[in-house]
Amino acid sequence: MKKHVDNFLNYLDIEKNYSEHTILNYKLDLIEFSTFIGRVKLDTVEYVQLRRFLSHLKAKEHKPRTLARKLSTLRSFFKYLQREGVVDENPTKILMSPKLDKPLPKFLTEEEMVAFIEAPKTNKDLGRRDRAILETLYSAGIRVSELVGLNLEDVDFIGNIAKVYGKGKKERIVPIGDKAIAAIKDYVEKRREKTRAVFLNKNGKRISTRAVIDITKKYIRQTCVNKDISPHVLRHSFATHLLNHGADLRSVQELLGHASLSTTQIYTHVSTDRLKKVYDKAHPRA
Repeated sequence: MKKHVDNFLNYLDIEKNYSEHTILNYKLDLIEFSTFIGRVKLDTVEYVQLRRFLSHLKAKEHKPRTLARKLSTLRSFFKYLQREGVVDENPTKILMSPKLDKPLPKFLTEEEMVAFIEAPKTNKDLGRRDRAILETLYSAGIRVSELVGLNLEDVDFIGNIAKVYGKGKKERIVPIGDKAIAAIKDYVEKRREKTRAVFLNKNGKRISTRAVIDITKKYIRQTCVNKDISPHVLRHSFATHLLNHGADLRSVQELLGHASLSTTQIYTHVSTDRLKKVYDKAHPRA
């Protein structure tokens, strides 16, 4: 089992270009499955055993979305094994995925966003860094993983664009607003460390995803926004505010780096301000 799991993870890394985070999730899911079935040959695994495994997961009170992810891992793994000739049939084919409700993304209003971004005190290095982080996340709508991976050579301070590496290590160019560019320049020019990474921790090393999450929570508490949010909410707010101000869905898809338009369409459900304005303007009895 371990040999096949290792080969599968290498396949995800080298051929599919999956991120380290995604590969780790696959690995943990497969270790859990391997522990459950014990010393059983993979070509003898049947539908009944998979159902028992899913029942075992349900008993641990996993959320439907977690169950769906673990099932997706098994489907990908057995599809790979079938392609490699390790198993003759894929026993996951007839497994039913749990029904998932699509939660609407949380977002901040434009007023809340201004208070949030302007919360860091910029008279010290860490405050200037935090302001630059919040400005960049909201201005470019990038993922936290894309932000922590930014190098100085990736940012065009004159052209107001940056090169980021998204899911599947896909490269894309994103625009960055004047305020975010100014905040980054202010932070980088005044800090002591001379290094490629744009954002650093207090020890002068590249900042981590965990640290960015902590920074976000810190300023949410300070601005007393009564919402439980994560850095991803800045991305949600970025998309929602663009749509509210008339941006088309296809352009927002490109800016977010979504592979599918259907992923971006969820934001149309929260962009009601724009729809109401169109309605009030166009309907004769609005």
